[in-house]
Amino acid sequence: MPNDLFLAIDVGTGSVRAALVDTKGKILAVCSREHEQIVPQFGWAEQRPADWWAGVVATVREVLGQVADARSRVVAVAACGQMHGTVLVGDDGELVRETAPLWNDKRTVDYVTAFEGAHAPSDYLADCANPPTPAWPGFKLQWLRDNDAAAYSKASAVLMPKDYVNLRLTDEIAMDRNDGGASFLMDPRSGDWSRKMIALLGLDADKLAPLRNPTEILGTVSETAAIDTGLRRGTPVLVGGADYPVALLGSGVCRPGVGSEVMGTSAIITAIAAKPLLDPSICNVGTVEGNWGAFMLLESGGDAMRWARRAFDEKKSSYEDIVAKAAEAPAGSDRLFFMPYLTGERLGEHRNARAQFFGLGAGHGLAHMHRAVLEGVAFATKRHINILDRISGAPLERVIASGGGAKTELWMKIKASVYGIPILVPSEPECGLVGCAIMAAAATGQFSSVEDAAGAFVSYSQEIAPDPRWAETYRPMQAFFEKLYVHSQALYDDLDGLPQ
Repeated sequence: MPNDLFLAIDVGTGSVRAALVDTKGKILAVCSREHEQIVPQFGWAEQRPADWWAGVVATVREVLGQVADARSRVVAVAACGQMHGTVLVGDDGELVRETAPLWNDKRTVDYVTAFEGAHAPSDYLADCANPPTPAWPGFKLQWLRDNDAAAYSKASAVLMPKDYVNLRLTDEIAMDRNDGGASFLMDPRSGDWSRKMIALLGLDADKLAPLRNPTEILGTVSETAAIDTGLRRGTPVLVGGADYPVALLGSGVCRPGVGSEVMGTSAIITAIAAKPLLDPSICNVGTVEGNWGAFMLLESGGDAMRWARRAFDEKKSSYEDIVAKAAEAPAGSDRLFFMPYLTGERLGEHRNARAQFFGLGAGHGLAHMHRAVLEGVAFATKRHINILDRISGAPLERVIASGGGAKTELWMKIKASVYGIPILVPSEPECGLVGCAIMAAAATGQFSSVEDAAGAFVSYSQEIAPDPRWAETYRPMQAFFEKLYVHSQALYDDLDGLPQ
């Protein structure tokens, strides 16, 4: 049999998935295994890296058994994984701490607050490309240094989740520059660790893993890993990448002018740029092809619809019913606005922002309110697009949509009309697994670049164009939404000061 398969591994927050992908980008088989999230106390979130490896062993063995002669046909292994999970290993590659704090762990909030109080954005943005947040591994390492000194002192390397899996596969230690660039510790100009940021956080540079590019070959499957997983000893293993930039690649978002919207509980809008967009309201992550993904996050994206279903219908209606009801109202909901800041904002001075309806009149009904929620999320995301466009100087030409929100046709048409650009939906929703295969195809010489591989592997099932009449209605409403956003900020602190 020919060598015509790629093994893709995705170490997610909820599960490990392994897939066999052919050399045309088609997923032939997928297997998954869930792992638990540990919450020792409010605001904390951890997982056991050993559970990730157990999931890899189980899913790789299972998926190899689903395709004939798969073991001998795998050309290369490429992994991606959840970002920011901070794993400590010792000189022998063994864990020195049983658990790793995850991306959604908030125990570092006091360290972030202290950093913000001591440093203006102009002091550090150019050196790390990001504003401070509790997610970044740099702050997690501060916490581990101060609260688990024994593990910190024993650690010889800090790894991200997919790096730990790669270590178990190859006995090699490295971190890709996508995960490194989202650590608060990498200099975006050099692609190496920033001595300045390491010093500002009081960390030990010797503990940081070597930084490499995602499509480099890290090593080969060891004899031990081959016995565990069923893979062929000597199979090449890539350095791999962080799950978000790999999923961007797997959706075809790998060139300036192309944006990504991932609509789940939150809404993340990303613009590809040649360099990081340096602004306190924007986060940046390196992309597989060597660009940067500048992204902004709206905490309540799909969650806004979930809230409306609970608040207005007591969960008695389905989401399909809610969308059908919203479709009864005209575009613009007769000038009813919804500000979708149900859980505040992630970054900026107004993390205590609130949601609100504005413009309610006696003629408005439930249909208007449901549609206003959908439109409000679109206006808020368009506000983020406007910020990204202004700073980059290269407006988005189209958006690739993924996540649960991409399945709602009315919402997609509203967004395209608010954004004023077409929205495309990938044919294959498993963008992370496809992205891993794209990396492997480029790394093994099937294509000369990851961009060419993405062009061959990614197709789109749907293109949603703006509705000209809706766009004409939404254009002045967007300007009003921006004004309402600014004027509302003056009231949040006053609202917090009212007695409960």
